[in-house]
Amino acid sequence: MATDTLVDDIYRMIDTKEIPDGVPIEQVINDFGENMKQILRDNITEHEFDRRKLRMSNIGKKDRQLWYSYNGYEGEKLLPHTRIKFLYGHLIEEMILALTKLSGHDVTDEQKEAEVGGIKGSMDCKIDGVLTDVKSASPYGFKKFKDGSLIDNDPFGYVDQIKGYAHSEGVTDVGWLVMDKTNGHLTYLKYDMADESQWYWSKLNFFSIEERIENIKKVVESENPPTRCYGHIPDGKSGNMKLPVGCSYCAYKRECWPSLRTFIYSNGPRYLTYVAKDPNVLEVDADGIEIQK
Repeated sequence: MATDTLVDDIYRMIDTKEIPDGVPIEQVINDFGENMKQILRDNITEHEFDRRKLRMSNIGKKDRQLWYSYNGYEGEKLLPHTRIKFLYGHLIEEMILALTKLSGHDVTDEQKEAEVGGIKGSMDCKIDGVLTDVKSASPYGFKKFKDGSLIDNDPFGYVDQIKGYAHSEGVTDVGWLVMDKTNGHLTYLKYDMADESQWYWSKLNFFSIEERIENIKKVVESENPPTRCYGHIPDGKSGNMKLPVGCSYCAYKRECWPSLRTFIYSNGPRYLTYVAKDPNVLEVDADGIEIQK
């Protein structure tokens, strides 16, 4: 089987309840249950990663963000609902892997260690031999995987991360199996780093992952932080200015923008760097507590 048919095969299996011959159904179900237990255990016990450490999963993040984390800046604490959102994402990803196995596709090398230039990480898996990251995404984020435009808009550094795993494994085919966590839609995005005929090839190979790692080592050990990762952008026609998406998810945004104000809209928080006109919505402080006006 091949990743080209993966999504259709999962949909068909879910729809018909027909599982290909040879799939160890009970083993997959039991492994899924054990993995779900471990995910929950990790998320309700003391299981925090060291932000000061460079890892394969964060080398694609912006230089200034990595400088703050590596140099011990505390950053924003995750709010309870954000922790639940991350937990939900991990549970979804484990479910997708189980469905992949039940649809008859081959899943190997789960959590295999990778290393490039002394930076280590654990890949999600290989599906039918293709190095694959499994993700859950919002409808907005899902679209980038669906239409292949991730290479043009990757604020979380997913491309550099998987390039690191690929270099460690000596492979060129990489992919992402992604679920829209709102609608349940699946997609599989595949890039071939060796195929020069592809429109994304030059962007994907603009620099090597070895160069990226050597550069970021120098950046985080420098005395001063690099320039801001992004500038602020207009918030509609209000005259207000806000953070772009890549900034809004950063734990160190208030280091870059000390006068930042947070307003809660129906589609989530909006971080304003300049307020010409106060929005007619709830405002909260850095801890998520309502500001009385």
